[in-house]
Amino acid sequence: MNHTQFICYGLLKIFLKDVINKNVEEPLLCSYFMKTTMFWLIQVGHMNWSPNNLLECFWMCFKYLVQCVNRGKFANFFIPQNNMFMNKIFGIARESLLDQLNQYYRMGLPTLLLSSTLRSILEPALSRPCRIQFTAGICHKIGCACKDLCTLEELNEIHLEKFYLFLTLKSVDTLLNSSLSPYKSLTLQLRKADVLAVTPFVIVKYSSHYKNKQMYNLGKMLCNMLKLSAGIGTISHSLYLAFYYYRTGRYNKALGVSNLMKRRLSEHFILYYAKPVDRNRYSEEISNLSLSRKMKAAWVVDINFYFGIQYIEELILEQEENKLKSPHSEAILYPVFVLVEMLSVLSNYRLGNRSQYLQSLTDLHTLLIYDDGRYVPPFHRDISWQILGICHQVVGDFHGALQSYQESLKQDPRSKIQRATHARIYHIQHQLSRNQRV
Repeated sequence: MNHTQFICYGLLKIFLKDVINKNVEEPLLCSYFMKTTMFWLIQVGHMNWSPNNLLECFWMCFKYLVQCVNRGKFANFFIPQNNMFMNKIFGIARESLLDQLNQYYRMGLPTLLLSSTLRSILEPALSRPCRIQFTAGICHKIGCACKDLCTLEELNEIHLEKFYLFLTLKSVDTLLNSSLSPYKSLTLQLRKADVLAVTPFVIVKYSSHYKNKQMYNLGKMLCNMLKLSAGIGTISHSLYLAFYYYRTGRYNKALGVSNLMKRRLSEHFILYYAKPVDRNRYSEEISNLSLSRKMKAAWVVDINFYFGIQYIEELILEQEENKLKSPHSEAILYPVFVLVEMLSVLSNYRLGNRSQYLQSLTDLHTLLIYDDGRYVPPFHRDISWQILGICHQVVGDFHGALQSYQESLKQDPRSKIQRATHARIYHIQHQLSRNQRV
């Protein structure tokens, strides 16, 4: 932690002891929860941890804690699949704690004055307004980008049930015709986009016996579903259309979609949870739009590949390995910025555009070397280096592939693909030794 982060952690511990757990015989929250909150928000990387921003940092940490209690889910930082609230904060106890925290949240930052320790520090500062501005409404003066980022993070907590695609789609359409709040409508719109993005890949899996004319008509229908998904979902949903084009051998169209996505992802107002956004540009370009139009114009999410569905042949091994290691999960998550570069490499290679695929390979390699977590979060580093290795392997650069796979093994193994990496390394070494003998 830097100095500001250390002080913020101290504020959280004092607030926990003096306010939240005051006169509580068996407290539900402990200081380890505060430390975990700090770890998660430090890793996200979009906060300005500076002394002048200390109170806002404290408030963001407190707000994250309230969100976790509201969801009833608080992931352990080192073992994210472990919910630390399980068997501890649930039922009536969770509701009571949530009511208490919501009272503090409605008070805003002045709730810090409920702590005698913090009040003795803050009251002298409050008497000198030139030194600190501390109004009751400070916590609610949240920028448009911050508020929308929280909305996006909440939406990402809701996962699609792959086995009920058509039922989900029917239910969503029925609900969209009812009277809903803007946030509920937005959630349903995103779920509809997810279903429309996944369904074509499920259908095409069982259509190998179709005749040519049937396949042509089916292909048009599936493309229309994917275009509709891209039209109502986030920017990332266009990538499913590109994968479908690549899978069906239409490499020019796949390349066209990936190039369009590159341009869109390079905009300064793009909202991605790991990437700091230009708040002024976001406010100018996006703030006056509806939630639905904001999502389509500026929001970016990572890509889910559901188990049992073949999106792209080059990544099947990783899907299968992750499925074995994550029996309670339904999908493997890929970083969107890396997948766009991957499609650019593979599509250019299939089209014989040597200079272009070499340039895309260089761009992807440069991204992984110099990125500070804004485009490739730390928990995506292993799968990202793996993808670079796959790209090298496909184009025939076995030495580059071997180095990338070895780099993947050095990363935090969040994607649980180590066995797949070892298998690819074995195949590469076998290929290199055979080439040497020849």
